[in-house]
Amino acid sequence: MKTAPSSASRASKEGAALALAREVLEIEAKAISDLIGKLDQGFAQAVALLLNCRGRVVVSGIGKSGHIARKIASTLASTGTPAFFVHPAEASHGDLGMVTRDDVFIGLSHSGESAELLAIIPLLKRQGAKLVAMTGSPKSTLAREADVHLYAGAEKEACPLNLAPTASTTAALALGDALAVAVMQERGFTRDEFAASHPGGTLGRQLLTHVRDVMRSGNDAPRAAHGATALQGITEMTRTRMGMTAVLDDGGRVVGIFTDGDLRRALEKGIDLRSARITEVMTRTPRTISPDKLAAEAVEIMERFKVNQLLVVDADQKLLGALNMHDLFRAKVI
Repeated sequence: MKTAPSSASRASKEGAALALAREVLEIEAKAISDLIGKLDQGFAQAVALLLNCRGRVVVSGIGKSGHIARKIASTLASTGTPAFFVHPAEASHGDLGMVTRDDVFIGLSHSGESAELLAIIPLLKRQGAKLVAMTGSPKSTLAREADVHLYAGAEKEACPLNLAPTASTTAALALGDALAVAVMQERGFTRDEFAASHPGGTLGRQLLTHVRDVMRSGNDAPRAAHGATALQGITEMTRTRMGMTAVLDDGGRVVGIFTDGDLRRALEKGIDLRSARITEVMTRTPRTISPDKLAAEAVEIMERFKVNQLLVVDADQKLLGALNMHDLFRAKVI
């Protein structure tokens, strides 16, 4: 009959797992850190090739390098460089027709001797496409045949057997990110361009949604005249259910805001809300925002100043609308 492992045995195993995890992270972090000192003019040459590419960037690799190649192609495409992944084995059976002389081909292989990649190199050269090799061996066949070689290796894999691609794939992924970001920066890629290629999901909403898209305007934006009583302000707060009302002067400019917090403070002081003017209990210089700002910027202001509402104003401080956290939640900006 089997006996359950003791608490000491379980603790020992958990401790060993934590120690191994820390060692793996240290090895992989070192692999990335070591790349910094190995960067040379080859990196700048690779950036120039991608910037001057009149076609597309084709990224390829097999096995674990293939997975990294897919990620690099995706990152390039989402940051302004048209790119796609092609499997080297499929390339040998027709997919190489996707590659033209105007393209730049990035081949990933830790050893630099992947047979599937080497088989298509002569055909790439014949077409006239430029070749960037990312390997862990500068003396490898792939590195020697490339127009530009980028070192993307690791002295030691994080695998205890020093066999499974771990630290080396992490290094290659990081180098691919560095290449994509450097090209993005040189290209002058903008936030709007980034948003245009990420229209779906939370990221797209954060980048594409502006304050004017989510604010309440017209009769839905609470407002009270500066001569109104506090009670009239409460009535306006209740009508719009925003927990506040803007206070405006005769020209429609914002002079303050009357919130639930102001109401509680007035009650604690025993102020007669039927006779007190709203200007006596309101908060002056409220937080405001332009309708042209991103909704994500409204979230940042609310979180930084710990407020739940913002008034939307024009350059002359005239009220255009209002929004609160619930509006941003409904728009799925947060």
